[in-house]
Amino acid sequence: MKVRQATVNNRKAQLDLTTRSGKVFPVPYAKLDPKPTSKNRIREAYVDKELGSEAVTYVLESGDEGSVHIDHALEYNQDPSHLAELLTHQLTVQARQRIDQAGLSRRELARRLNTSVPQLYRLLDPANTRKSLRQLVSLLHLLGCDVTLVVKPRRAA
Repeated sequence: MKVRQATVNNRKAQLDLTTRSGKVFPVPYAKLDPKPTSKNRIREAYVDKELGSEAVTYVLESGDEGSVHIDHALEYNQDPSHLAELLTHQLTVQARQRIDQAGLSRRELARRLNTSVPQLYRLLDPANTRKSLRQLVSLLHLLGCDVTLVVKPRRAA
């Protein structure tokens, strides 16, 4: 996800990251490193092209610099789509770790999943976020894993 704009909000003591879709994700100064203070405010904040426009770099009056990645802002704000992507990523990593131990070829796994070998490789790609939980659970089942989903209330922060 790309950041379009960074806004310093000293009144609320937060850095607002605006994505290309227009959503704003605030990050409080307390979560930044180095932390801005009332005596060492943010002098400048900009979308960092060197970080692929996925992060904001800020400069304090003292000259110290820090960066905050959009993933940090999404995690802090508990963005539902980001949390779903994290779950998908974790399941993919588990499948990748267990695939060699299973003793089945990629072609045999694809056949049992009723799919093609290229689709299996897409399913095993951690960067690919366009996959269903059904596909991952089916794959993990073939690899000899039980997947249990636990739903519990969040603790108050």
